[in-house]
Amino acid sequence: TALDLAADGDEDFVVEAASLADELERDLAELELASWFTDELDHGDAIVTVTPGQGGLEAQDWCEMLFKMYLAYCARRGWKVDVGDAPAAEVIGIDRATFTVSGKNAYGMLRSEQGVHRLVRISPFDANARRHTSFSSLDVAPILEDDNNEIEVDMKYVRVDTYHSSGAGGQNVNS
Repeated sequence: TALDLAADGDEDFVVEAASLADELERDLAELELASWFTDELDHGDAIVTVTPGQGGLEAQDWCEMLFKMYLAYCARRGWKVDVGDAPAAEVIGIDRATFTVSGKNAYGMLRSEQGVHRLVRISPFDANARRHTSFSSLDVAPILEDDNNEIEVDMKYVRVDTYHSSGAGGQNVNS
């Protein structure tokens, strides 16, 4: 309605109405996105691990590219990222990367990224400019809240068996 009224002329009103309409559209998109998450852990934080797979140096380079892409994605979503481990590989890329992502719906959004990611490209490291296929895996785990609940086990349901070796090669040795 504000946009319809703004069509009549007042430039300031047009700018304000368009801004409000854009804000409403973003809020509705976020609300729709949040409705997709039905698991209780979806709204929480996540631990992400990127590991190079088949492909040698190319896979280590691909792993680093994925790591940087996910850091940029997290920054764009406004999530906080704590990098726990991302050691450089011997020649190029990284050996692995593990980082914690904190923010609204972080686990829910990232868990769909879990799996093996493949890159097919003309290698910048191959003097013959051949096509290479590289793989990196991405694992996403939720961060569980520490509820400090202790578990009690009724000892009547526990059986303890003790075994020991009877000597060399499983044979009884008499002296």
